[in-house]
Amino acid sequence: MSTQKRILIMNRGEIAARIAKACRELGHVAVGVWTDNEVQAKHLEVCDEWVHLKGSTNQETYLNIPKILEMCKEYKIDGVHPGYGFLSENTEFSQTLVQNGITWIGPHPEAVRVMGDKAVSKEFAKKNGIPVVPGSTGAVPTIEEAIKIAREIKYPILLKAVAGGGGRGMRVCHNEQDVRNNFEAVQRESAAAFKCGDLLVEKYIVNPHHIEVQILADKKGNVFHFFERECSIQRRHQKIVEEAPSPFIGDDEELRQRVCTTAVRLAKAINYDSAGTVELVMGENKEFYFLEMNTRIQVEHPITEEITGIDLIVCMIQSAFGDDLKIPNQEWIKRTGHAIECRICAEDPITMLPAPGTVTGCETNFPQGIRFDNCLYKGLQVTPDFDPMVGKLVAKGIIREVAIRKMRAALDGLLIEGLKTNVPLHKVIMNEETFVKGLYSTAYIGTIRPQDKVELEMDFTSIYKKIAGVEARRMGL
Repeated sequence: MSTQKRILIMNRGEIAARIAKACRELGHVAVGVWTDNEVQAKHLEVCDEWVHLKGSTNQETYLNIPKILEMCKEYKIDGVHPGYGFLSENTEFSQTLVQNGITWIGPHPEAVRVMGDKAVSKEFAKKNGIPVVPGSTGAVPTIEEAIKIAREIKYPILLKAVAGGGGRGMRVCHNEQDVRNNFEAVQRESAAAFKCGDLLVEKYIVNPHHIEVQILADKKGNVFHFFERECSIQRRHQKIVEEAPSPFIGDDEELRQRVCTTAVRLAKAINYDSAGTVELVMGENKEFYFLEMNTRIQVEHPITEEITGIDLIVCMIQSAFGDDLKIPNQEWIKRTGHAIECRICAEDPITMLPAPGTVTGCETNFPQGIRFDNCLYKGLQVTPDFDPMVGKLVAKGIIREVAIRKMRAALDGLLIEGLKTNVPLHKVIMNEETFVKGLYSTAYIGTIRPQDKVELEMDFTSIYKKIAGVEARRMGL
């Protein structure tokens, strides 16, 4: 193991707390940050040191590369873990750190660059024998060019931001008029969100499944996969429920092996050396295609940790500093049971739009096998400045049926006051027939519409019973 390092956690909330715990487990110093409008940042409670990142906007703080570099030098930082979001997939940031002798806890900058551009990554995958979705080989400059490609690959097609992410900069087009109506709108949305208006044209796979493979690599050329996750329940192309393993792949071990080894081949082709995720789209016929690679830790990494028993954040830090991962071979990595994650977000459970507010109270009453990664506290202000996710609720069971049952109980035992959350929507999904049978696709929210079954009337008797139960346990009754 490497000597003690000072690691700056360039993030906030639950992922910052998660990284801090991994740093401390490895004997490193976890250095957390707080900004002018985060004076009660709960993640600092598990950090060894706190550093004030002056400023109140993201541009002044979490996205300010010169200021972060200055901070690294002032506080003698050895390595930076970016978590997810913010600068986690920013080539300039990773290169700047490396050039200044600071360890980037992520893959080498060239991998960040190639995989961070959807057009470049798609071409790279294609050249290395990885199946890709039919479509443009690069950015499409004009509406007429987009229409020409659409005629060749047949409708429906997807207009997609080259530098996109988080579901932004994407529109499905079913005909030529749709392309004409949406092309410039997607360009504007992409330019505003990612400072780049370039678009791709791809064949849209009807009723697709969003399958992703967790990989981990070290600096010695070893690349391992940790099996797949199903992430098909999405709103506005953003995931809200994930599970591992995929119920769509099910017991088809030959398909699972092909999917996972494809991800490993791609990672090896670019000499990957950290944690990452290869995202694939799989059609109803179980043919699959490369979508993109996320060169960071994912929001949904806990479900993979639950079924493999391996701490991915710890391994990510070890890899960055050249330590041995202590994984002898791929066969050593086993999976047991089934895990489901519900993203708990401050949003309207029917419209699924962000609903900022202030947490006035939070109580939990969970069954065994529940993990709740969060940084909730009384007084927490959820603002439009950050992602509305406030926690990740994870249930593990010996089989999928048990995991679902535990998640239902966990959702019933989660009380967040003061905020409108999507917990009622998750409750509907966990009891909805299509989900329970594992027959859903990315069309789930739009076709099954569980949001239409959400009941918002509050059962105060039930709530008070939960609170009383929590208080009774605290008092030892």
